Amino acid sequence: MTDKHPSPSARCWALIPCAGSGSRAGAAGPKQYQPVAGQPMVRHTLAAFAALPRIERTLVVVTPGDRFLQPDASSSWVVADCGGSTRAASVGNGLAALRRLGAQEQDWVLVHDAARCLVTPQQIEQLIAACEHDAVGGLLALKLPDTLKQEQDGRVAATLERGDKWLAQTPQMFRLGLLQRALQQAGAQVTDESSAVEALGLAPRLVSGSAQNFKVTYPEDFALAEAVLTARRSKT
Repeated sequence: MTDKHPSPSARCWALIPCAGSGSRAGAAGPKQYQPVAGQPMVRHTLAAFAALPRIERTLVVVTPGDRFLQPDASSSWVVADCGGSTRAASVGNGLAALRRLGAQEQDWVLVHDAARCLVTPQQIEQLIAACEHDAVGGLLALKLPDTLKQEQDGRVAATLERGDKWLAQTPQMFRLGLLQRALQQAGAQVTDESSAVEALGLAPRLVSGSAQNFKVTYPEDFALAEAVLTARRSKT
């Protein structure tokens, strides 16, 4: 059961799984460390969360032995080298690490992809505002803009109704205790936190995101992310 009347004192923590290899990106190393607009991609991600006073602390979960990120005394983030072989394992290990940092059962955790480096503080704040009094939690998502096809053997098998379809994004925001229970039950192959929570019979809230909050996945995505970040800088 979730708390129908969340405590106003519940804090918000961020968790950034950063242990992936990024094999589809075609980069020489982990894609989250590849330079985009002058600095490693994950640094843009961390800057967005650092701009929000509401975030108690950001925890970056990396592969054991990974020393690429080195926080200093002024950093609003810390690193835990407890990454697992799957996203779910990395998030689960990260939640345990957050507890060791002082996070409580009813605190909120915003899980965000390191490779979604175009997320803005405004989008994160929008998610928090929409979910902080929700009994379940929720996620940023984008209503599907394109016609959706179902494939079979390389050919179109059907055209699917798109009116009720959304593309899941991150952050995804849930209570720490609820998310731990959901991931333990869902198993290692679950692909996002919302899916794990849904498997408990709960319905996370959909909060409209942005088409720019895409996950850098393929080689051509780097150029697009670079262009967006460069355009943003020119407006400041």
